[in-house]
Amino acid sequence: MGLNGSLPATCFPTAATIANSWDPALGEEIGQYLGEEAASQGVGVLLGPGLNIKRSPLCGRNFEYFSEDPYLAGKMAAGYVRGIQKNGISACPKHFACNSQELRRMASDSVLDERTLREIYLTGFEIAVKESHPKSIMSSYNRINGIYANENYHLLQEILRDEFGFDGFVVSDWGASNDHVEGVRTGSHLEMSTTGGDSDLELVEAVKSGRLSEDELNQRVDELLDVILPVTEAVKKYEGKPFDIDTHHKMAAKAAGESIVLLKNEGNILPLKKGTKVAVIGEFAQKARYQGARSSVVNPTKLDHYPLDVAGFEPGYPRSGKGDPAMQAKAVELAKKADIVLLYISLDEISESEGLDRAGMKLPQSQVDLIEAVSAINPNVVAVMSAGSSVEMPRLDKCKALIHGYLCGQAGAGAMLQAILGEINPSGKLAESYPIKYEDTPSAPYFPAKQRTAEYREGLYVGYRYFETANVPVLFPFGFGLSYTSFQYSDLKVRTCIHKEKRTW
Repeated sequence: MGLNGSLPATCFPTAATIANSWDPALGEEIGQYLGEEAASQGVGVLLGPGLNIKRSPLCGRNFEYFSEDPYLAGKMAAGYVRGIQKNGISACPKHFACNSQELRRMASDSVLDERTLREIYLTGFEIAVKESHPKSIMSSYNRINGIYANENYHLLQEILRDEFGFDGFVVSDWGASNDHVEGVRTGSHLEMSTTGGDSDLELVEAVKSGRLSEDELNQRVDELLDVILPVTEAVKKYEGKPFDIDTHHKMAAKAAGESIVLLKNEGNILPLKKGTKVAVIGEFAQKARYQGARSSVVNPTKLDHYPLDVAGFEPGYPRSGKGDPAMQAKAVELAKKADIVLLYISLDEISESEGLDRAGMKLPQSQVDLIEAVSAINPNVVAVMSAGSSVEMPRLDKCKALIHGYLCGQAGAGAMLQAILGEINPSGKLAESYPIKYEDTPSAPYFPAKQRTAEYREGLYVGYRYFETANVPVLFPFGFGLSYTSFQYSDLKVRTCIHKEKRTW
């Protein structure tokens, strides 16, 4: 849970970051490295990737999830699963399904119509299951239309197995098993975490009483063993064999570099030109935020920093809490001495964490105030951003450039420096929409649900589907991203292909 020491591992960029590459092959390559490290450390099931839809920008675990779009999310997840499972261990896409908020996640009931459930919230899982055949899937905490996901026959049997063709095992999220007998009956296999044997006795009593048939129990055991036995043998081949730390670090750098998004570049201020006198401002330049918090925390094998020859550095603001006028004043003085200011902005760790939803979409006021103060002295401000989900940017007009690395992993600092200097081309494209303000999002009036039911009143209109349909302007649209290259199209010829498709629901 991020509370204790863990074995060092390569901290790759988060799923929200890699989705900006729009490259399932990159996901597969990362997955292969992840699978190798897991097996090396005796881990047979890697609990990921996260595949939930970014229904709202405020979901606390958005940094773990790929996109607001189910097709992009599914394709990226399928790449990860293929890579993870290449050496025989199991991937475990999660959280199945409709785990869209962290508030009351163990008790909330996601209420939505069947079409929305299938087209938005299950499509990514369907793609991953059919294209990459994960050996396990994790059920979510919440209810879906009144029934807990881990005991939901419609979800686990009728859809996952009968329709999608899933042939692995279902593991509950930690504490998401509410009735182990009902879970086994409806298609769940492994209850986590342990109940000290109490649930085992419940199964025995259920068979004796006739609530659970012996055939149903045997079927779940067989389905579980079909995965566990070969996975155990695969781990034996790799366990204890060290992985190449430097090679994996280079892969993390490649992944970060291919996912950086250039959102603004007025007057082509980037890349920085040789001889430019640079001031570096921002607490997050000194101690970068490169990963999520709590259960997603990785103890990195090594960590890049920004080796810039600069005019000076000032933090400008405290990492958390209210602004500090003295810190801001020092940053302003430094900005006077430079040609260009690299101003690092970010959400802090507590803003994006399992178990908590964000209170709002705004950047900390201390950072907004700093942008205003520094830009008044030096107009050549390049904002360098790190965050796992969309944020409001009310002072974007005060920055000549904005380059976004999301949560870029242990090698992200080096990759970002390469992009700033023009050694690599920032070519990522946003995997989510950036509203002008939070109130513009369709779920804003009722997210997160504070009562027992979480009603998905926006239906299909999630992310760009809503903004385009309702003609609501956004700060940056889904798929947006600049680069250091100019493109021009001419003499286009478009062929329209119409075909009929029969689909059964």
